[in-house]
Amino acid sequence: MKIRKLCLGIILIITFFVGCNNNNDTYNSMTCDFSTLISSEKYANAPSDQLTINSLEIIENCLKINFSSSGCGGDTWQLKLIDSEDILESNSAQRNLRLSLKNEELCEAFITKELSFDISNLQVDGNQVQLNITNSNDEILYEY
Repeated sequence: MKIRKLCLGIILIITFFVGCNNNNDTYNSMTCDFSTLISSEKYANAPSDQLTINSLEIIENCLKINFSSSGCGGDTWQLKLIDSEDILESNSAQRNLRLSLKNEELCEAFITKELSFDISNLQVDGNQVQLNITNSNDEILYEY
């Protein structure tokens, strides 16, 4: 009888741990669409075609940007999130970034897209940095 209870207990424990370790897509880490560049030269000189940033959201180490621009479908757009390399010292450290768009589409449709950028390389000492998106006048606090 004791062996039977012991075996039943072991089976329940194994079942519990296997169930807890089961990979579920809901709990997987977010994978960003692109990386973030850190370059003062590219920050100053990268294309800056007209766009409107509609919203910013940080999920884990990804900055999700919802934006719009004119075009035919946005399939040929070239986008980069570029950091200026400067770290501004204040109550919370700050970094200046801009979303660079090269848009050669000549259609009059207004296209909205949402892309995410890995911002883990923007971390500084401490546990947070304010990200100033200069071509939108938006800012967002990145806590890590």
